[in-house]
Amino acid sequence: MKKREYLFVLMVLFISFSVNAQKSEQKEKSAKKEKKLSIIPLPAIAYNPTNGWLMGVAPGASWFMGDASNTSISSGLGTLIYTSKKQFLFTAKTNVFLDDDSWNLMGDWRYFITSQPTYGLGSGPQTAKPVGNRIEFQDGLFNSPIPDEQMMDFNYLRFHETGLKRIQDSRYFVGLGYHLDIHSKIEDNFLDLDAEEPVITSHYAYQTLKGFSTEKYTLSGISFNALLDSRDNAINSYSGRYAFVNLRINPEFLGSDKSSTLLWLEYRDYLHLDPKRPRHLIGFWTYGWFVTSGDVPYLDLPAVGWDQFGRSGRAYTQGRIRGEDLVYGEVEYRFPLQKNKETFGGVVFVNTTTASNRTADINLFKYMDFAYGTGLRIMINKKSRANLSLDYAVGKHGASGFYFGINEVF
Repeated sequence: MKKREYLFVLMVLFISFSVNAQKSEQKEKSAKKEKKLSIIPLPAIAYNPTNGWLMGVAPGASWFMGDASNTSISSGLGTLIYTSKKQFLFTAKTNVFLDDDSWNLMGDWRYFITSQPTYGLGSGPQTAKPVGNRIEFQDGLFNSPIPDEQMMDFNYLRFHETGLKRIQDSRYFVGLGYHLDIHSKIEDNFLDLDAEEPVITSHYAYQTLKGFSTEKYTLSGISFNALLDSRDNAINSYSGRYAFVNLRINPEFLGSDKSSTLLWLEYRDYLHLDPKRPRHLIGFWTYGWFVTSGDVPYLDLPAVGWDQFGRSGRAYTQGRIRGEDLVYGEVEYRFPLQKNKETFGGVVFVNTTTASNRTADINLFKYMDFAYGTGLRIMINKKSRANLSLDYAVGKHGASGFYFGINEVF
């Protein structure tokens, strides 16, 4: 992030309210039950060097699609933001459990008119990547090294929907998904082929090498999914495990520029430290994301911060670490700050990311980009355990940033 995440949050206002779906004559009974819907609108004004001033809303919601005794809590997060650099950011991300957890529906919709820096493929320093070195790319022609970020402008449309059916009374689910990613109106700001010593960007070099357009590309495919979700609460877990496998197949006949496959493997777990205070725990999160066949366009390659809820890689800007293969791991210590109440809590965390660059001999685990940080939690809904979170993280290569959000990171 390199001072690219929020330098400060000027104003955060939140209003929490609940809407009871019961009729008025059932008030006494319904008061003893879980509230059906809780909405948390978060108007916010903030600033960061990449986006300039940001103004908009970032609402969160939680609800039950059935009886709370046998149905997991559903959640949704969204953003509608406009920036002083004329960027528009819309997201809608949902994790829905139908009555009796018969189905789990996961959605990720996004539309961006935005700009974002890229740093080439592979983890580690820029000097280890081809774009950061003066190399001969044609006979007698050398590129001009790019020692830092490469800013890009683009439009981005994402539509991901996955439906998983519960297997009998177990906590295992299987299902199918459809995934569409379209990058368009791409402008590679650092690219300069006419200079005496041409500036060859990572995006241009990769796209031309793989035979993709440098201005627009599409990745469209279906996925086969398997899930284990035994968490007691998907918004703020105190116990249980989460394991998810997603094999995405992107054939040309569904609209992809080239056929390819991608594999996502994810696992989360929670270790209790005090049985009397379930909020006192250590959480573990890891995932691996791999191009398993074919070629994938540059901005669709595995990258930190591009998980469903965009929570991985605190300290690094979204997409800061990118490659054909990527492995991420995080450990977070969570603890209450009050002796007998759960309103305020704190976290301390460390994460690491490694990514490959197959054409530059950067293999997985050759370089590990670590980050660490701390944060504050304010529980604004004790029924759903919804938290407001404020974190600060520091990483390698000068990366650092502030993070503000709803619910736990994982």
